[in-house]
Amino acid sequence: MWRAGDVARAPLAGNPEARRLGFHLAPGMKVGLYGGSFDPAHAGHAHVAETALKRLGLDRVIWLVSPQNPLKPIGAESSLAARCESAWLQARGPRMIVTDAETGFAGRGPRYTIDTVRWFQSRFPDVRFVWIMGADNLAQFHRWKGWAALMREVPIAVISRPGVAVRSRFAPASRRFAGARLAQSAARRLPFAKPPAWIYLTAPFQAISSTALRNSAASRPVLG
Repeated sequence: MWRAGDVARAPLAGNPEARRLGFHLAPGMKVGLYGGSFDPAHAGHAHVAETALKRLGLDRVIWLVSPQNPLKPIGAESSLAARCESAWLQARGPRMIVTDAETGFAGRGPRYTIDTVRWFQSRFPDVRFVWIMGADNLAQFHRWKGWAALMREVPIAVISRPGVAVRSRFAPASRRFAGARLAQSAARRLPFAKPPAWIYLTAPFQAISSTALRNSAASRPVLG
């Protein structure tokens, strides 16, 4: 299940794996991997993806809709189809790709980011990948399985989010890898940087959250 603006499908014809995934990544591309539950996706998610796309000079941003967030109980999330649909509504433009590709190689249970990144790197060895996340995720990054290994595996772009600037600044990951942080002026060099390398990009805030949207939907009266 995938959707991607107006990305050309011609390269898929002679590439069985590209046909299976639904998208094609050419050698030399700079590609952002943007994972999450997206339950639901909202303007804040789009803000993170679009900021990374423009500031890092990326060719594509792949929204990886997770089949199961390891930090959430099984069954606590909306259906995968509903979360993909919400991401499709937010990921606008020909350079945005939305996919549930993790379901194809995750098997049963949660899929960890470190495994996903390594899977993409092994399948597309000539593509320069960057992991993208909002600053709210940086604040809890040390809870992710293999988080330190992930920092050493792929360059990481952190996009500012409202209400977490202090927590993310003093998060364990920020302090442990302080020496690997690039200046914002070096944003376009990040895809070419040897890990560990990360950057914190500030941008106008989109003050909205998935939790607030779910709570709002749950509080609406049922008509009829």
